[in-house]
Amino acid sequence: MPTVLATGAFLKNTVCAIDGDRALLSPAIGNLDSAEAIAAFERAVADIGDGSTPRLIAHDLHPDFYSTRWAQAQSAPSLAVQHHHAHIAAVAAEHGEAGPVIGLALDGFGLGPGNQSWGGELLWVDGPHYRRLGHLALLAQPGGDVAARQPWRMAAAALCRLGRGDEIARRFAGQAAAPRLAGMIAKGLNCPLTSSAGRLFDAACGLLGVHPVAAFEGQAPMALEAMVRRPRTMAGGWSIADGVLDCLPLLAALVDRDAADGAELFHGTLVTALAQWVAEAAATNGLSTIALGGGCFFNQVLCRGLVERLSGQGLRPLLPRTASPGDPGVSLGQAWIAATAIERGE
Repeated sequence: MPTVLATGAFLKNTVCAIDGDRALLSPAIGNLDSAEAIAAFERAVADIGDGSTPRLIAHDLHPDFYSTRWAQAQSAPSLAVQHHHAHIAAVAAEHGEAGPVIGLALDGFGLGPGNQSWGGELLWVDGPHYRRLGHLALLAQPGGDVAARQPWRMAAAALCRLGRGDEIARRFAGQAAAPRLAGMIAKGLNCPLTSSAGRLFDAACGLLGVHPVAAFEGQAPMALEAMVRRPRTMAGGWSIADGVLDCLPLLAALVDRDAADGAELFHGTLVTALAQWVAEAAATNGLSTIALGGGCFFNQVLCRGLVERLSGQGLRPLLPRTASPGDPGVSLGQAWIAATAIERGE
């Protein structure tokens, strides 16, 4: 393939270079939020590029990332790549899938067109092209990024969607912001809407009382996964309309439920809902290959359940093998998209 460079994601950054028949992926650099990390990023770019000038430099769609600004400042032309498109392209690259695939990208956050907060995306992907087929139902994210470490806030957003916002102050009495959160959500004050699968997991954790305030992003969903022994499906726990998968009935069923019982109900129902959603999109688009990417696929209950259900429906699910399903794999997808665009003369 053509010689290209990709500068990766903001969180858990890696860089990737494609040269001929090899994709060279750097070790994980970390989050590009410190002078030390930025210096490590620049060293990695210099090392992996081996002094050659790439024909194209791919970077994230987000304009404020250091990796984006660095790419745009170079002499080689640059290409912005949407985060979830890159997640799916990374899986396609590993498996050598040159044609179109259905992609299910589930993670915490990636910038979508129009500054939208994406994270639960159903995509049609064909090399440098993608089309959004659907997404998870939108939830408010009270406080913005802070909600990723305070699952009780996502639970509050779910309660508001259920018409139970007046319960927030009582249920989360230990949280100083709880009394005013319903009003903030109603007015849309610092409560961006998100389709994030990570925040859906957080909402479930908050409703079940699992790490209402977490030490790090992902702590609560990891604890929820560890509780699962026998996942089961709730009849009527979701709906699909106009490409939107809405698990609001499932969230309603978690209120006042035992945490371990709720963990099994949540995982089993989510897997069944996702499998139906994907299968319907595959049938509509005449495709059978399904690429699964994004940090949520570190969850083995989700991963095994989806692979089993999709395979049982005659579909061919693909998972990352060498590269990470999470953000360290994004640079591989970016590079694949850039190289494929050059190959196709685009």
